[in-house]
Amino acid sequence: MSYLVLAFYLIEPIQIPLKAIENFKRFMDSHDMRGRIYINEQGINAQLSILKGQAPLFLDWYLSKEPFNRTKKIHQTPYFEHAFPKKTVKYRRELVALGQSVDHSKRATPVSPKEWEQMLSENRENTLILDVRNDYEWEVGHFEGAQRPTCRTFSTFSPLSNQIEKKFDAQKTKIFMYCTGGIRCEFYSSLIKARGYHHLYQLEGGVINYGKEIGNRHWKGSLFVFDDRLVTPICDEKSEMIAHCSFCNAKTESYYNCANLNCNALFLSCFSCYTGRLGCCSKGCAESGGKRSISFDKKSKPFRKLSFEEKKWLRQL
Repeated sequence: MSYLVLAFYLIEPIQIPLKAIENFKRFMDSHDMRGRIYINEQGINAQLSILKGQAPLFLDWYLSKEPFNRTKKIHQTPYFEHAFPKKTVKYRRELVALGQSVDHSKRATPVSPKEWEQMLSENRENTLILDVRNDYEWEVGHFEGAQRPTCRTFSTFSPLSNQIEKKFDAQKTKIFMYCTGGIRCEFYSSLIKARGYHHLYQLEGGVINYGKEIGNRHWKGSLFVFDDRLVTPICDEKSEMIAHCSFCNAKTESYYNCANLNCNALFLSCFSCYTGRLGCCSKGCAESGGKRSISFDKKSKPFRKLSFEEKKWLRQL
């Protein structure tokens, strides 16, 4: 069966978010859909997978409603199975977990993928290419010249604006910022703009949009995504693998969760080291009890959440 992975967001006032949530739940329950959809008074942030033949029905339904009909971009990527384990549609106080409110009237200037590609081709004097993602996302793929982020979660990005202000002149520096699909830049750019930066630009539609329209020019590696694919190419053009195994340093872009229930750390590993170390990130995790059984499928997937009874049983082993 063929599926489409859809990713989109909208920052527009939603008058009754709980009603929108119920409408989404009813539609998803009556169609072959899974995913994560967060809705609040500010808008919607959605990633889902749907049976390819049902995708037009969903798009017609979604785009026929206010304010969702003002969604600018809906990314569509083919996949051979569902990219999400279940359906999650809920109210979330923050569409992205930045940890503070922002003024959305003060955002970076959006630039198209074509404009972004041209900007990266020009002289980069007094320019900061800001990757608004986590360090492990950068590890498997990033734009040329983008420094590795120092953050493991988006909520820890707020203090980074203090470091930027200390290092880069607000009047002279051009900041080019990007993220996976665009929504993290929508929020984080407001924090940077409030610091007085006038030359602030964000990649419209994020890396996903850039890959579909431009390809992999100025891009190195692949793209980390928060679903069962984990890592995916940004386009059909072949890209060089840039990440390395945490143990033997062989090139890889396979991420795994540690099989030890008390750890669950995300780590890069080649398949040989992953299986040889029983799916664990360290010798200590491999030698202690409470380990999940690992898959010998070379295509890695995140671990599914276990029930309380399953966890209790594993910890007794």
